[in-house]
Amino acid sequence: MTMGKQELRSAAGGPARHPWHRFVALGDSYTEGIGDPEPGSLGGLRGWADRVAEELAGSQPDFAYANLAIRGMLLKEILDVQLEPALALKPDLIAMSGGGNDIVFRHGDPDKLAEKIDEAVGILAATGATVLLYAGPDWGETPVFGKIRGRVAVYNEHLHSIGARHHAIMVDLWCLPELQHALMWDPDRLHLSPLGHHSVAVATLDALGVAHALKPHQPRPLPAHGWTQARAEDLVWARQYFVPWVLKQLRPRQLDGLAAKRPLPEPVFGLGRPGPFPPGHPGADLQPGVSGGPAPEGQAA
Repeated sequence: MTMGKQELRSAAGGPARHPWHRFVALGDSYTEGIGDPEPGSLGGLRGWADRVAEELAGSQPDFAYANLAIRGMLLKEILDVQLEPALALKPDLIAMSGGGNDIVFRHGDPDKLAEKIDEAVGILAATGATVLLYAGPDWGETPVFGKIRGRVAVYNEHLHSIGARHHAIMVDLWCLPELQHALMWDPDRLHLSPLGHHSVAVATLDALGVAHALKPHQPRPLPAHGWTQARAEDLVWARQYFVPWVLKQLRPRQLDGLAAKRPLPEPVFGLGRPGPFPPGHPGADLQPGVSGGPAPEGQAA
């Protein structure tokens, strides 16, 4: 049975330890963590999914996490390459995201995309795992992307219907006003910045009803630009980022050479990857090599 927010509360009304032990994330660059570089993380990227896993690991000693997402994948590729391996890992918490590349770069039909993801979510939910779905952000104020706003909105409405049908938990990025701020996005305007990934992690944990140590960030407004400066910046962005991305997406790709950064469920904080939890956080006691935490296997405590 899918676990909802109301089931994560103790009889006393306070937050209970969450019920999940194995978290698997599927998707494209958004889920892989592009825009959030971190040398200490596997693959050199952190991202919102890693940040969620870090918090969930803090109150579940046997918690494991896998991230099968691969940048640039279209929805059909995500389902063809990642769905079966995800099922084989037997997760009890699954994050499913995809379709953005289809809409942005391939003029994808949101109705047809919804049919594909509906079937996949049904398969995932049938395992008894809790499924997370992500409605896309509102790019209405963004040059170029503002033109696809309608298709994103239609796809989001489909996702809400799919989530309700399969009892999934929806994380609605369209309703996150902070994502309207430029600091939430990488300079390429295509991927979240570290601050943006942090905000999506907060929204995910809130949707799960899990107590966590992450604090929402409220970036200061950027100075207002004049029309001429804004248009010049848009032209530079299009030349440096958008056009190369479109051309890359249109070229035939070989999926054989692409690999997920965390193909197997592993402890979030393993040997050589100490956790970022501050002293006093519940996860601090679980960090290998930290005073009070268990030593890595094979080493003396």
